Amino acid sequence: MTNGRNPIRRVDRGRDSGGFVALPWTVLDCVAYARLSHPARALLLEIARQYVRDNNGRLLASYAHLSKRGWKSKSVIQRAKGELLAAGFIFETVMGQRPNKAAWYAITWQTLDRHPGYDVGATATFKRSAYKSAVPAPSNGAVKRRIAPPNGERRSPPSPSYGTM
Repeated sequence: MTNGRNPIRRVDRGRDSGGFVALPWTVLDCVAYARLSHPARALLLEIARQYVRDNNGRLLASYAHLSKRGWKSKSVIQRAKGELLAAGFIFETVMGQRPNKAAWYAITWQTLDRHPGYDVGATATFKRSAYKSAVPAPSNGAVKRRIAPPNGERRSPPSPSYGTM
């Protein structure tokens, strides 16, 4: 306790000062996380970085917000957001609208915090730990791409040329 006579004592807790992202091992070890693309994993960390005590459901993933953190491509953000939503790692609580209303998201490994600004039905449809039951397809598709044509190589039989050259 500081009362003017006692100096403030700083306790070294073995880590740098500031906040931190609490990401449970169950999230990192699940099948759905292993199937995420690298941009989707990076976006998940960007979204989780915003979470503090009572704002789950009001996390941003807009280009305006992420461009300040080094994100350069709107299409990469959209694709990564789609993967995270399909995999159940994030949940959309407010749908964004043009021209300047950003969508809000919640991370699903934490409980949804109450807020009057959510879309109708968002609180009722939120499923905690949705990533455990969702099994998304890989980002490049589930179909194995063929290298050769499907029916083999098609060549016309060799024949002599017609006429003189």
